[in-house]
Amino acid sequence: MNIHEYQAKQLLKKYGVAVNNGMVAHTPEEAESVARTLGGSLFVVKAQIHAGGRGKGKFKEPEAGDKGGVRLVQTPVDVRAHAAQMLGKTLVTHQTGAVGRTVKRLYIEAGCDVARELYLSMLIDRSASCLTIIASTAGGMEIEKVAAETPEKIIKVPIDPISGIQPFHARKVAFGLRLEGKQIRACTNFVMSMYHAFMELDASLIEINPLVVTPAGDVIALDAKMTFDDNALFRHKEVREMRDEDEEDARELEAARHSLNYITLDGTIGCMVNGAGLAMATMDIIKLYGASPANFLDVGGGATKERVTVAFKLILSDSNVKGILVNIFGGIMRCDIIAEGVVAAAREVDLHVPLVVRLEGTNVDSGKKTIHGSGLPIITANNLADAAEKVVKAVKEAA
Repeated sequence: MNIHEYQAKQLLKKYGVAVNNGMVAHTPEEAESVARTLGGSLFVVKAQIHAGGRGKGKFKEPEAGDKGGVRLVQTPVDVRAHAAQMLGKTLVTHQTGAVGRTVKRLYIEAGCDVARELYLSMLIDRSASCLTIIASTAGGMEIEKVAAETPEKIIKVPIDPISGIQPFHARKVAFGLRLEGKQIRACTNFVMSMYHAFMELDASLIEINPLVVTPAGDVIALDAKMTFDDNALFRHKEVREMRDEDEEDARELEAARHSLNYITLDGTIGCMVNGAGLAMATMDIIKLYGASPANFLDVGGGATKERVTVAFKLILSDSNVKGILVNIFGGIMRCDIIAEGVVAAAREVDLHVPLVVRLEGTNVDSGKKTIHGSGLPIITANNLADAAEKVVKAVKEAA
């Protein structure tokens, strides 16, 4: 689960992570009021959407101006003017895609002087089976770009899950960022506090970009991104209540309500599979035969006819889908249940794309009988390779 920047900073501040003062605003009037409450002569007006690259983003509407989703202003009156330009407008960044996201709230933050911009994050490194701290002197840039072009600027510090973080880990980060004097202690405290927030809140990622050093030697999170392990949200009511469903994919939300594992992708072949490993293999073989998957969809091992029907409708609700591949290996999941769900869904909706079904395992003969007796234009396949070849070919012929 993702949350907004202002929410991440609220959580991090409780653990002692240094952030600038700020408050959220939903109207231009609120934005001006927040600025007057903060005081000072420099403010940052930040669009709050679940996407990176806001500062370099562009609004679709001309009246929003061309200064992106993060703006420096000097007076509360200016804060109000820029808030009026941004609220309700569509911000497009490299992460939102061309569709963009509607800005429904702003974070008004006190400005500060910046001597250096750095990068700092913590994430679960599955290759090392531990939490890893990643830092870089190239702050304010996309870390993927830094890793590709100047990998020598990337610092990695793995943390043993048994012993946990120790002060020397944090100092290693500080030295790697070429900090000195009081900056080292400030960075050490920052990293230690960030780690405790990560562990206690069951986070899967905390990213601070940029992490700034002020002329006075303070180390402050100028931006903050946090994501959480969905499986642990039952332990964190405060975090769970921060969920903003307006920022999430509608199909993924609907899938979650029916205990389906669904992720939207950018291909054209819709996939419905039981089991995560089989789903990954299905997507790989679709690529092998020259197409791309439109989604990851695991209906699970105990799916009912109703859940299968919902899954099928979710796939068809994606306008990018030009063909569907149903690949089921029936162990706990029975092939006849899958077949009944597919047939029921195909009859309820307008099946306007090629549908290929491959069934194998428990009650496979009964499932195939249901498919063949449905009278629907469903293409059957004998194995996974046959299914992938058939769906890609059918989509090309229908184009």
